[in-house]
Amino acid sequence: MSTPTPGSAQGTVRRLIVFVLLFALVAITAIGLGGLLERMLDVDRALASGGADDLALQLAFTLIGGPLAALLWWASWRRMADPAERGSIAWSLYLTAMGTVSLVVATMSIAGGLADLVEGRWNPGALAIGLVWALVWLWHRWMLRHPAKGPTRLATVPLVIGAAYGLVVGARGAIAALAAVFDAAIRGASETVLVGRDSWGRTALVALVWTAVGALVWWWHWVRDDVRRIPSGFAAVALVVVGVLGGAAAMLGGIGTALFVGLRLAFDPSEPAEAVIAPLGTAVAAAAVGAIVWIVHSRIARTHSDGTRRAAVLVMSGLGLVAAASGIGVVVNALLAELASPLASSGSRALLLGGISAIVVGGPIWWLNWRPTHRPEPAEAVEVGRRIYLIAVFGASAVVALITLLVVAYRIFEFVLDPVASAALIDRIRAPLGLLVATALVFAYHFAVWRQDRALIAETGVAPVRRIGRVVLVAAGDTDAAERAIAEATGANVVVWRRSEAGVGAGVGAGAPVVAEPDAEPPVPEAGPDAAALVAALEGVSARRVLLLVGPGDRVEAVPLAE
Repeated sequence: MSTPTPGSAQGTVRRLIVFVLLFALVAITAIGLGGLLERMLDVDRALASGGADDLALQLAFTLIGGPLAALLWWASWRRMADPAERGSIAWSLYLTAMGTVSLVVATMSIAGGLADLVEGRWNPGALAIGLVWALVWLWHRWMLRHPAKGPTRLATVPLVIGAAYGLVVGARGAIAALAAVFDAAIRGASETVLVGRDSWGRTALVALVWTAVGALVWWWHWVRDDVRRIPSGFAAVALVVVGVLGGAAAMLGGIGTALFVGLRLAFDPSEPAEAVIAPLGTAVAAAAVGAIVWIVHSRIARTHSDGTRRAAVLVMSGLGLVAAASGIGVVVNALLAELASPLASSGSRALLLGGISAIVVGGPIWWLNWRPTHRPEPAEAVEVGRRIYLIAVFGASAVVALITLLVVAYRIFEFVLDPVASAALIDRIRAPLGLLVATALVFAYHFAVWRQDRALIAETGVAPVRRIGRVVLVAAGDTDAAERAIAEATGANVVVWRRSEAGVGAGVGAGAPVVAEPDAEPPVPEAGPDAAALVAALEGVSARRVLLLVGPGDRVEAVPLAE
C-alpha cells in the first residue's frame, strides 16, 4: 500500500483534520480541568456540590478528553522529526491559534480574578481557568520554541500577536487607571473617598491590575522574545497598525475630546459644566498613554526598512485625513442645522464645535505628514506605498460619496412624495450631505494628485523600481542576523526553510541532502550564514520571489523565481 508523499493533498488533509481535532480536545480538557480546579479552590463548598450535571460534564471533559488529547498529541509530536511535517502550514497555524487563544483566556481570567480580589471578592473560577490555560500556553510555547520540532514556517507569528495583544491590554488598563485619577482631580477629591467600594482609588487599582498583566505579556514578547527585531512583514504590519496607528488614534482622539470640552465650556453654556467636563479625564488619559505608545513605536519604525518608515508616515497622514474630513462633514451638518432651526441652536452649536475640534486636530497631522505643498520627486511619485495610498483614499472616498449621494436622493424623493411629514428637507439631508461634501473634496484632491503623479512619471520616464517581494532563505544554523540584514537591505519579507544539517556527501548532486546512517554520530550544527554575503548575492536581483540557497560550504546562490 502506498503512503502519501510529503506535500500531497492527502497529507495536507490529514494534518488539517488532526490539528483541528487536537485543538478541540485540548480546549475540552482545559475546560474540564478548570471546572474541577475551581471546585477545589472554592473553600465554601464541597467538591461534589454545585450540581451533579456540571460535575459530570467536567469529569467527562477531563477523563475522556484528556487521554484522547494526550494520545493524539503524542502521535503528532513523533511525526515532527520529519521535515515535511515540521514545515507544514497546519502545524504552524495550530500553534498560532491555540497559543493565542490560551494566552487571551489565561490573561483575561487571571486579571479578572485579581481585580475581584482588589474589590474584596474571591473568584476561584477565574483564577482556576487562568491557571489551567496558562499551563496550556506554556506547553504550546515550549513546542513553538523547540529547536528540533518547532515549526519552520510562521514561527514568529504567535510572538507578534502576543506582543500586540499585551500592548492593547496594558494601554487600555493604563488609560482607565489614569482616567480614574484625572476624574477625581477634575471633580475634586473632596467629592469622593480614597477607599471604599465605589472610590476612585479602588477603580484605579483595578485598572492597574489589567495594566500590569498587559505590560507583562507585552514585555515577555517584545523584549524577551525580541519581537521588536523580527524582520517579517507581519511584524512590520503589527508595528505600524497597532503601535503607530493605534497609539496615534488614542492620542488624537483624546486631544480632540479635550479641545471639544474646552470649546463647549467657552462657547456653549447650554449644559451644566459638570456634564460637559465628564469625558475630560478619560480624554487626557487617552492622549497621554496614546502619545507614549505612538512615540515609542514611531521611533522603532524609523529604524526598520524604508517601506516600514513610509508606511508609518502614510498611516498618520490617513488618520489625520479621516479626522479632518469627518470634521468638515460635521461642520456642514451643523451649519445646515442652524439654517433649518435657528431657534434651537444649542444642539447645532455643540455639533459645530465638535467638527471644529476634529478639523483642528486632524488637519495639522495630515498636513505635516502628507506635505501637500511639497512637489514630489519622480522617485517619490513611483513609490508603491504612495500609489497604493492614493488609490485607496480616493477609491474609498468615491464609494462613500456614492452611498451618501444615494441617501440624499432617497431623502429628497421621500420629502417630495410625502410633504406632510414633520421633518424639513434640510433636516432630512443635512447629515448625509455633510458627509457627501467631505468625501467629494477628499476624492477630488487625491484623484488630482494621482493624476499629477502619473503625468510626472510619464514626463520624466522614471519607471517604478521593482523590488524583491519575498526572499525564501534555505540555510542551516542561526539565521536571525541574516534575516534582519536581508530585510533591512531589500525591504523584502524573509521566509526561512531549514536545510538538513546532515551535510553533503561525495558523489551526490550539489546541494542534495544525504540520509545519515542509523548508527552514525549526530552532525554538529552549522553556524549561521554570513549576512554580508547574502546581501551581496541579492544585489542587482529583481523579482517578486527569490530563492536564496546557502551551502554547502561557502556557496551562496540567489535564484529569481518565475511568476
